[in-house]
Amino acid sequence: MADAGSLTHAGDALHLSQSAVSRQIRALEDVLGTTLFHRHARGLILTEQGELLFDATSSMAKKLDSASARIRDSEEEVLGELRVTTPTGFGTLWLAPRLIKLYEKYPDLKINLMLEERVLDLPMREADVAIRMKEPAQADLIRKRLLNIRMRLYATPQYLEQAGMPQKIEDLAHHRMICQTPSTPQVQAGAQLGQQVLTYDQASTLMVNNYFGVLQGVLNHIGIGVLPDYLTADFPNLQLVLPELESVEVPVFLAYPEELRSSRRVTVFRDFIQEEILAYRRQKSTETTEG
Repeated sequence: MADAGSLTHAGDALHLSQSAVSRQIRALEDVLGTTLFHRHARGLILTEQGELLFDATSSMAKKLDSASARIRDSEEEVLGELRVTTPTGFGTLWLAPRLIKLYEKYPDLKINLMLEERVLDLPMREADVAIRMKEPAQADLIRKRLLNIRMRLYATPQYLEQAGMPQKIEDLAHHRMICQTPSTPQVQAGAQLGQQVLTYDQASTLMVNNYFGVLQGVLNHIGIGVLPDYLTADFPNLQLVLPELESVEVPVFLAYPEELRSSRRVTVFRDFIQEEILAYRRQKSTETTEG
């Protein structure tokens, strides 16, 4: 009822008539001896007492969902929904293109990929698994450091052939820089590098609110972009600009709640990520050796 916002919507969700829902609410209010909802023209809103009850029942529902997920997990099969949260850039540019390998192994798996910079509450089951660009601070989480990345400057050979290769940082004043919008939530290391390269008062810039947009600008020869170095594995034509100019290391962590330790869905996703990280490291090592 609190989620639905009206008796009609609640009745539709519960497959009950509006009057039946209203009777159940009145009965619950009589049992508790308090008013749970304020009635107004636009619908119903919770009273303070209603908020307390809603918070308690929401927590119980999430725990029931967690228990149901663990029960449904089979030792033989992997099926059902897995909710994975990652920053937009990493989820879009690195993770999503690799998920086909996971689906090939487990075709009945349903992945809900939540791409956002906001840190979701794993213990409260806002997501099952998180990939984060810093060590999670929440308690009761299993966490594993996957790799370290850095933000660097990249451009295409076509752009550099036309505009010239910068030889020193001051040369960036004569180039179009592509960065994340400074006000956009982002990894601090990337923001700092972006601020550094924009101090040279470029006549033209391109600001984008995520790394996917920055990458598209670079790939289309618009200018020099601030990008995470994990992209070079999938975009080998990106050319590193001013190699000595880089951000501090950014750790990438995988985390999930302790209560999902035995979940088959979480286990296969964790193993998949670790395998892909090892493959990425081998590729980077080969590139370094050949270079």
